[in-house]
Amino acid sequence: MNINKTKIVATMGPSTSSKKVLKEMMLNGLNVCRLNFSHGSYDDHKKSISLINELNKELDLEVSILGDLQGPKIRTHLMANDVVKLKEGGQLKISTEEVLGTEQLISINYKALPSDVKVNDRILIDDGKIVLKVISSNSQDEILTEIINGGNLYSKKGVNFPNTDISSPSMTEKDKKDLEFILDNDIDWVALSFVRSAHDIIDLKHIISLKNSSAKVIAKIEKPEAITDIDDIIQHSDGLMVARGDLGVEIPFQEVPLIQKRLIQKCRQNAKPVIVATQMMESMMTNLTPTRAEVNDVANAVLDGTDAVMLSGETSVGKYPVKVIKVINNIINEMEKAEEIYHKEEAPMTDHDRFITDSICFNACRLALRVNANAIITMSFSGYTAYKISSQRPKASVYVFTSNKKIMSQLNLVWGVHAFYYNKRISTDHTIADIKYILKKKSILNSGDMVINIASIPLEDLGGSNMLKLSKVD
Repeated sequence: MNINKTKIVATMGPSTSSKKVLKEMMLNGLNVCRLNFSHGSYDDHKKSISLINELNKELDLEVSILGDLQGPKIRTHLMANDVVKLKEGGQLKISTEEVLGTEQLISINYKALPSDVKVNDRILIDDGKIVLKVISSNSQDEILTEIINGGNLYSKKGVNFPNTDISSPSMTEKDKKDLEFILDNDIDWVALSFVRSAHDIIDLKHIISLKNSSAKVIAKIEKPEAITDIDDIIQHSDGLMVARGDLGVEIPFQEVPLIQKRLIQKCRQNAKPVIVATQMMESMMTNLTPTRAEVNDVANAVLDGTDAVMLSGETSVGKYPVKVIKVINNIINEMEKAEEIYHKEEAPMTDHDRFITDSICFNACRLALRVNANAIITMSFSGYTAYKISSQRPKASVYVFTSNKKIMSQLNLVWGVHAFYYNKRISTDHTIADIKYILKKKSILNSGDMVINIASIPLEDLGGSNMLKLSKVD
């Protein structure tokens, strides 16, 4: 079992398609497999799901799966000879009717462009490498822009509108089809791209509920509108992803580090997991070692308290998917020696409907610090207790025993939590003793270890935790 508390998310792709490679990744610390629905066919994703499930069974792991919806990603169409050169100070027409791009005219897949943009709005292409300014619009199918920053424009590059209110919905028709595939294949987490408000999350959760699915929702934060509505988004989502790629284009890039820190803090205070993503180890797509800046980036995300760090191209198409998992795992391991990442106490609110459970979790973490406990052990059916304990960032390991197989893999995204299947219900005392025996047999606990057990009395009461017990392992 990987002992690191900060979890690792890795994107599946051609580089992870072999059983041997994925097995090595899992054995070296991979916790969550991301399926990126911006790329790959359903057959590709189906093969990945089957392979993940097969290895989970073979290795006795609970590596979870995250389906990442593409969202309304706006892109250019094809360019003549695949590239056109845009000269600074010149003018460029942009059409919503598909044409082969030239130095004077290109097209994009955003039909509402002429009616949504305003004069002087900026348009950024290819992660901000090319910058345009709107001069005029015919309000129908074409706009005229001035080229502020020129350069080579290649086919099918991403387009961002940092000053424009985009009217297109967060979920496209493609997203709806992809979501159906995700839910039909019982994927644990769904990530929604380009979230702008809590309404986007509410709409997605409604669709999930209609399918009687228990999939949880990650809100990807990559639009300035999302920052404005962040408290409501956190309230209605099950977790966040700090998607720094598009976020760093949509807002001034120098603002991203502070936003990252604040989002991590807000998620922890609300007991919601958060993922830091994009360019964590990008140089390792082609190199065996990361840059020192990348090492510092990962280290700081861990020190900030992120639940997970995410790899994209590094594992999906990179040359060294196993090596990058080992490297990032080593960085995490080293950073988790730092005392400042632990013991983030958040006193329970008396008016919260789960005040009793919150109080038990809060005091369990406090007690764990005072007695230097090795583990906090809880039984949970919904997973709520696990999220709450994790949010306090105890140094003690958190072990969750549950009869709900679905939350076992979902909890693999949550900081410091390891889940086990357990469906015995005899008495509280017997269950506590049995669970300690299981962990000792697995060599996770040793004789003399101090542990804290959280439970419900009576045991059959699944509505919340109301008891904690301090004891030593025999």
